Amino acid sequence: MKRSFTYFLLLSSASLLLTACSSSGDKKKQEEKPVEILYNEAAAALDSKNYKEAADFFDEVERQHPYSQWATRAELMSAYSSYKGQEYDEAVLALERFMELHPGNKDIDYALYLKALCYYEQISDVARDQAMTGSALESLNALIQRFPTSQYTRDAILKRDLTLDHLAGKEMEIGRYYLRRQEINAAINRFLAVVKDYQTTTHVPEALHRLVEAYMTLGLKDEALHVAAVLGYNYPGSKWYEDSYKLLDPQQRQAIVENRDWMDRTVDSLFKPD
Repeated sequence: MKRSFTYFLLLSSASLLLTACSSSGDKKKQEEKPVEILYNEAAAALDSKNYKEAADFFDEVERQHPYSQWATRAELMSAYSSYKGQEYDEAVLALERFMELHPGNKDIDYALYLKALCYYEQISDVARDQAMTGSALESLNALIQRFPTSQYTRDAILKRDLTLDHLAGKEMEIGRYYLRRQEINAAINRFLAVVKDYQTTTHVPEALHRLVEAYMTLGLKDEALHVAAVLGYNYPGSKWYEDSYKLLDPQQRQAIVENRDWMDRTVDSLFKPD
């Protein structure tokens, strides 16, 4: 992303006849200046990692020259400057405004990607509230669905998978908490949610094992056997299957070994009505 956007910035800057210029203080920023000078000041501030100053200069480009060809580009660059300065709320607001004002702009895919990054880079550990994770997932999906061939979509897909894994991890943590407190039905609901809603994540084998554990605790041996069979069929080399197998009684183990075709062992079978 950094390399592609650096090119994006250089391309913009190269199209202007930029002159060396420096500025300090809010007063000078409010002075009426040619667009070339303002854009140059903004680019110089961004290059110097003065991100707040860069965002202010790009905002001035739009304010002073709203009908120039650089005003629209400056809106996006202002959002990028805020993102680089970790002023994520300001960046998101600027990006949403950009997308609302310019829905057909050629850089809408990048705006969506940058908005997703603003959320993604604020994802906290699984022990905390996951509202930011949900926002990141929503924004990543918006880019992937609207622009499947965008140069940013491949990275968005990778980040979406990591985001899903993070959300699944949160569900697992809550489920294990309920299991330790012997709130078995609440735990089962969490583990089933992982298996159903996050099937591509790394947490599914453990979720299946915890379901076996929960069902055995409740004495629901048929349900435990079914889940163990699904776990063994889909993740035969998993340590979680080994742990689940140890929880089964001899009759259940024999049923798994000897009756290979009598039960639907797909993950979806766990959600089919009886």
